[in-house]
Amino acid sequence: MGKRNRPGRSPSLARRRYSRRDFLKIGGAGLAGTAMLGAAACGPVADENGEATRIVFSFGPDDSGTLQDLVDRFNQEYEGEIEVEFREMSRLTDEYFRDLTSDFRAGGGDIDVIGGDVIWAAEFAQNGWIEDISRRMYTDYEPQVPDAFLQAPITSVSYRNSLWGVPWFTDAGLLYYRQDLLEDAGFGAPPTTWSGMQDMASQIQEEAGIEHGFVFQGANYEGGVVNGLEYIWNAGGNVLTGNISIIESDRPRSLSPDVINIDSPQSARGLQTARSMITDGIAPEEVVEYQELQTHETFLAGEAVFMRGWPFMYALAAEEDSQVSQDQIGIAALPVEEEGMRSWSCLGGWNMYINAASDKQDAAWEFIKFATAPEQQRIRALEGSFLPTISELYDDQELLNQVPVVELARNVIVENTRARPVTAFYSDISGRLARGFNNSLSGEVEPEQVVQNLQEELENIVG
Repeated sequence: MGKRNRPGRSPSLARRRYSRRDFLKIGGAGLAGTAMLGAAACGPVADENGEATRIVFSFGPDDSGTLQDLVDRFNQEYEGEIEVEFREMSRLTDEYFRDLTSDFRAGGGDIDVIGGDVIWAAEFAQNGWIEDISRRMYTDYEPQVPDAFLQAPITSVSYRNSLWGVPWFTDAGLLYYRQDLLEDAGFGAPPTTWSGMQDMASQIQEEAGIEHGFVFQGANYEGGVVNGLEYIWNAGGNVLTGNISIIESDRPRSLSPDVINIDSPQSARGLQTARSMITDGIAPEEVVEYQELQTHETFLAGEAVFMRGWPFMYALAAEEDSQVSQDQIGIAALPVEEEGMRSWSCLGGWNMYINAASDKQDAAWEFIKFATAPEQQRIRALEGSFLPTISELYDDQELLNQVPVVELARNVIVENTRARPVTAFYSDISGRLARGFNNSLSGEVEPEQVVQNLQEELENIVG
């Protein structure tokens, strides 16, 4: 099906490459029992001159090489009908966001399919920048939409009783730990509470001479927002409810208008726990400036017992310069304040959206169906460790065997993920949260004052 095989691609994977017409005949049979999404085509999409319709797909740089392969496979399958141009955008999500919004405000730009962050859907939808694809999702998808995807990713594209995108790949916050060090210290299981983690970390720091007990992303940026939310949620607190949807059998159902509820003892307690990591000597002072790079470099250098990280960080332990091997690493759900509380991890990942200004929406839809289909998600999981959004792929034993992080993270991804506040004002809210969480973590402002200030600031934004 593809034009070429990348080095290291298994023969068994190559044998699974079927033509688009074969998929339409067999319904995707053999792909771990999963039917191909979008088996019902929209009909011919070549232009009036019989030439292939050219569409532009935007996304950031892809170091894995799997994205260009995906585009190549599509272009071969749809040769003479549709041709996709991959337009590489900024690696920095904030810059990518600004470039898109600048194009939207100038009339929409020439991008047809947007590979977009999970947090963009509500704001883009509210401004009329992306297309409502509810009809396409409920009539041109097989199996039925609510059952096909994990709950958190499909919720991330739902806003005001409509679906605005298709989940592409997902992420969630995980607790990484040095399994070898825990076993040497006599611990038979990872911690389930923050206090338990601190006790383990402190003991291992002393006995094994490890410099840091725990590292995480605490800088004043979107990753700091994600970490702060996890501390708040896992203490029983919240930030905002509203404009979120529960996916039912037929349509998303909107729950309530925007309600800011961050000013609570639970939220303050969560931020206090984050600060205590530094004051108790478990995390370094520098963690207030840590992003993903500093976090995984510290952990993989063997300088930390625990780390909060994304799934992609597991693959980095296989690189030559890592001082910690994959078989020394364990993965668990994030700790909570008290035993019995539910652990939550912040949803990450990316979706595919159709530019509302595009005049090639049928062709754009064909590409989205292809790119998010189970077989394509499976290939990118095998070759790039991108976690799928399709529920049934988490029961694909070959995938679980070949991509260990999928197996290790399965329960967290399937059951414990939670979306950031779903609101049309997220970009404004995010900046305030990043600053407030960082002020609390650094000790500049007390947690109780931070949540009080944020309550007022966020109410002003949504009001």
